[in-house]
Amino acid sequence: MIIHWSDDAIREIRLRYGSDATVWKLVSDSEGCGCAMNGVAALWAIQAPQEGELQAESNAFEVWYEKRHEVFFDESMRVTYQPEHRAFKLASDGQIYSNRLRIEDRRIINSIK
Repeated sequence: MIIHWSDDAIREIRLRYGSDATVWKLVSDSEGCGCAMNGVAALWAIQAPQEGELQAESNAFEVWYEKRHEVFFDESMRVTYQPEHRAFKLASDGQIYSNRLRIEDRRIINSIK
């Protein structure tokens, strides 16, 4: 899997989450959806990947994902920032996953457990 971050997306991530938010996890988040097949694409800032997670090729940040989520995404995708909407977009040449990509800082949540 390859994820390319636009310069605007890199800049906005650093502004919102700090320069130490360098490790991210791409998920198909089905929490609250009622079905594991109806997930929503999301990026989570994490402290470190969990054992068994795979690393995507990325031009800016470490991006990890679970093997079981691989089926939901294309081989090559891009994250861009749309300032007019104050939103991130995840897309590939074949589809748009989200015009308002959900991005969460899970570093604190996971360190408390």
